[in-house]
Amino acid sequence: MKLAVLSRQPRSYSTRRLVAAAAERGHEVDILDTLHLAIDLAGDESEMLYRGRPLDDYDAFIPRIGASITFYGTAVVRQLEQMDMYTPVTAMGIANSRDKLRATQLLSRNAIPIPETMFVKDSRDIALAIDRVGGAPVVIKLLEGTQGIGVILAPDVTVAESVIETLTVTQQNVLIQRFISESRGRDVRAFVVGDRVVAAMRRISKGDEFRSNVHRGGRTESVELDEHTKRLAVRAARTMDLHLAGVDMLESDRGPLVMEVNSSPGLEGIEGATDLDVAGAVVEYIESQVAFPDLDIRQRLADATGYGVAEIYLGPGTEIIGSTIREGLRDRDITALTLIRGDNVVPNPREDRILEQEDRLLCFGKLTEMKYIIPARRRRRARPKAQPLPAEPLPDSPGNG
Repeated sequence: MKLAVLSRQPRSYSTRRLVAAAAERGHEVDILDTLHLAIDLAGDESEMLYRGRPLDDYDAFIPRIGASITFYGTAVVRQLEQMDMYTPVTAMGIANSRDKLRATQLLSRNAIPIPETMFVKDSRDIALAIDRVGGAPVVIKLLEGTQGIGVILAPDVTVAESVIETLTVTQQNVLIQRFISESRGRDVRAFVVGDRVVAAMRRISKGDEFRSNVHRGGRTESVELDEHTKRLAVRAARTMDLHLAGVDMLESDRGPLVMEVNSSPGLEGIEGATDLDVAGAVVEYIESQVAFPDLDIRQRLADATGYGVAEIYLGPGTEIIGSTIREGLRDRDITALTLIRGDNVVPNPREDRILEQEDRLLCFGKLTEMKYIIPARRRRRARPKAQPLPAEPLPDSPGNG
């Protein structure tokens, strides 16, 4: 194969290891500066140019898109995808993971356990938000930040309100998150490649520092994850639309909680802690995918009028509960691609499998038939009526003297 690593740091450990791992396996590999790539949309077919030369002779690309060039980097990766060039890191995956709010929303939507989190804009909502996540101390996170930068531990409500108000006045958006005290100063990173965790390490902070990032002086050690935690890490990566990711988790009293998903995880810490050839695992996964890549089926259905892909949740009252997949779906021209039952994911489930309440099904078929299956959306249970806020005084004006 001929591979290209998209990197602005050719001398970094991660870039050099990927190049070495590819060369050891007999592949030709180049390092391309992401900012020197140009997208040509003027012709009949769009092209990607590198210093004026068309990029049409590579089998796959490994993006190492830093946070400082997220916008341009995602545009480049998106163009590669549109040209059917293989990359294990999608443009959507990079965008999802870089926006901490969007990433948290996606994890929550897919029932992946996370620390309690609130996002507010009005200063009058700060105290309520702190209370909703469990009270002080709380963790305050800038929506855009890496390597622990922009993460603050506020010890009490007064400090939290002061910090959040200061940040919002300067047009910064922040998340308010429960502080998991039992995991103070440590977390776990699982390195996900494809559908498996190839390595995992525990990061431990230095001294009283509550952030465990290696860039802040933390140390690392190898850790063996149980199967539940491994499945959770893979689900988190897939939820972001990433096939190559570092999934950071907190070890809480109620089990692992996903904190963040990194679309450009470093290799130095994880290889040093585990003594495993993680770069080699990345290259071997790409070898397996180039000839037979995963596809986003939704992008291939433009001409399939009336058909599509949808997720069906079998909540209370869904009529097909208790039926087989054949009776409930196949006879309606609907194919069950995947069944999710609790922590278990069953690809291509058998048609004689009985459907149960709370199953989730990823299906392809007639959209009208799938809509008929889903019961009417239940209204959320009303919360206690809030007390009205005091009226704000009107600004002074000639008519209000």
